[in-house]
Amino acid sequence: MSAAELRLPPVLPEAPASAEALRAAVPGARVTVVGGARSGLSVARLLARHGAHVFLTDHGAAEAGVADALARDGVESEFGGHTARALDCDWVVLSPGVPTTSPLVQSALQQKRPVYAEIEVASWFCPGPIVAVTGSNGKTTTTSLIAHVCATDGRAHVVAGNIGTAFSDFVDDLDEDTVVVLEVSSFQLDHIVTFRPHVAVLLNITPDHLDRYDHDLSRYAAAKFRLFANSQPGDWLVYNQDDPLVREHVQHLSAERGLVPVAFSVTDEPAPGAFVRDGHLVLDLPAIGTPPGASPPMIRSEDFMPTSDLALRGRHNLYNSLASAIVARAVEIRSDVVRESLTSFEGVPHRLETVRTVGGVAFVNDSKATNVNAVWYALESFPSTDGPSVVLIAGGRDKGNDYEPLQRLVAEKVKGIVAIGEGAEAVEQDLGPHTARVARADSMQEAIQYAQLMAEAGDTVLLSPACASFDMFENYEDRGDTFKRLVHAL
Repeated sequence: MSAAELRLPPVLPEAPASAEALRAAVPGARVTVVGGARSGLSVARLLARHGAHVFLTDHGAAEAGVADALARDGVESEFGGHTARALDCDWVVLSPGVPTTSPLVQSALQQKRPVYAEIEVASWFCPGPIVAVTGSNGKTTTTSLIAHVCATDGRAHVVAGNIGTAFSDFVDDLDEDTVVVLEVSSFQLDHIVTFRPHVAVLLNITPDHLDRYDHDLSRYAAAKFRLFANSQPGDWLVYNQDDPLVREHVQHLSAERGLVPVAFSVTDEPAPGAFVRDGHLVLDLPAIGTPPGASPPMIRSEDFMPTSDLALRGRHNLYNSLASAIVARAVEIRSDVVRESLTSFEGVPHRLETVRTVGGVAFVNDSKATNVNAVWYALESFPSTDGPSVVLIAGGRDKGNDYEPLQRLVAEKVKGIVAIGEGAEAVEQDLGPHTARVARADSMQEAIQYAQLMAEAGDTVLLSPACASFDMFENYEDRGDTFKRLVHAL
């Protein structure tokens, strides 16, 4: 089937049913859940608890005891392939690991069966406000930072989505005062219909996961833009004004629907918004309890805090901090609490995580940098005043990377590159000519050994792969944990 023939979800849903109507239709519905990973198992159990007849299908083998556990929860299942039973249903729910292009999903769409994402279904049962964060880079840090602000304030909240726990695991235990903070990927947005966050945050869009979108950036961007598909006046539409692709879409959507978006920027001073002026974070936002576009009037130029007080370094973390400050205002958290939170946040594992210093050489784990733009931000955070001081370990399963944006930073800041994994040849060819030394390693242990030979006291060995991990590791966490274990053994 050609790319042109594939049935893909529209950028905006056409006349969606209400969440209330969809929730009311769950009891007695025949539902197939495709994908037996964390989110699929969670949403299958959620739907079964609410009276649906659920059948879960997965092309892979089941882990020990999973099928029996599902049966005890009232869920039929099959593993090791999809049979005709999978399409004997009223509608389909996808685990985010299942692409729209899979034959089973294409068959469901061709038969005009509704296909819903797991976060869409979970949102039908959610009584509290939803804060949803997406972007090619920074969404885990920003989601975690927002959660840290809520925790510092003592605000009831849960963190779910792409960050580790499925949304469906929480919804039955929530009340209307609990803030739900979701990290949302493009895969999770592909099949939403009524999903409507009270606060929607779009950090940036750069090439990533293009293998899932026919190597077409516009399709990937369209999936990200679905975050705002159901935004209405009074919702907080928070966006990065410095990203031209994001800015153009948000401004067009806002004008079309009468929305008042709230921007953040490090190069301009948007109003309403949050920005940097003379080394200080500045907020130009509605008063607490006031939605965008309503009275009382804006608070002008609230000098919020010096950027030097932020716990997280780097330009990318300025964006994450600005976005988090806006979200805090949207969920009515006081400025003094937010300042304390931005000062005390310790970051997230596998994102510019200092592991250890050995012989004067710092080892930094940035395994979560699975695309080129994330590596750009990582390198940008290191000084280059005394010449190149970074030894970069990069490579893995390439997702259609263009390394050209990294070449200037590599020339300025990188004294050596160790290439690993399936993407090693591309890393060597595209980045090798811009640094003094290049080596190829067959394992993480060998990569660290080569990096040690290239580095000297005062340098940094940075694992920032720009690639997925699945050629050598189970996931980016496994890759980062392996790096840390080996560094601690030095």
